[in-house]
Amino acid sequence: MTNLILGDEVYAVIGAAMEVHSELRHGYLEAVYQEAMEIELLNRRIPFESQKSLEIFYKETPLKKSYVPDLICFGEVIVELKTIKEIGNIERAQLLNYLHATKLKVGLLINFAAKGQLDWKKLVL
Repeated sequence: MTNLILGDEVYAVIGAAMEVHSELRHGYLEAVYQEAMEIELLNRRIPFESQKSLEIFYKETPLKKSYVPDLICFGEVIVELKTIKEIGNIERAQLLNYLHATKLKVGLLINFAAKGQLDWKKLVL
């Protein structure tokens, strides 16, 4: 049942990522995909914030260090863009920590480096 949390929103973001991947394919730096995603999200009227600094708390106390996700879509979905061989446990653990620290419930790992098909994972707290 957790896969249904923000299902429409995740579907919309993945659709935008698929369009970017279809157009650019693989092989660019993450910053190129970041810029292309922002254009595609704007074109699709998907609300997002780019590289917004988020506070991290320890026992209700804000830390000096903050977290800057690639994108936050719909105000609820953290989106981390990658250009790596494959999404592994380290990337999953990192996103889960971000979700826990920010108190958001849904995150997406989107990997543009995979040949052929876009690689993505949805994580839910």
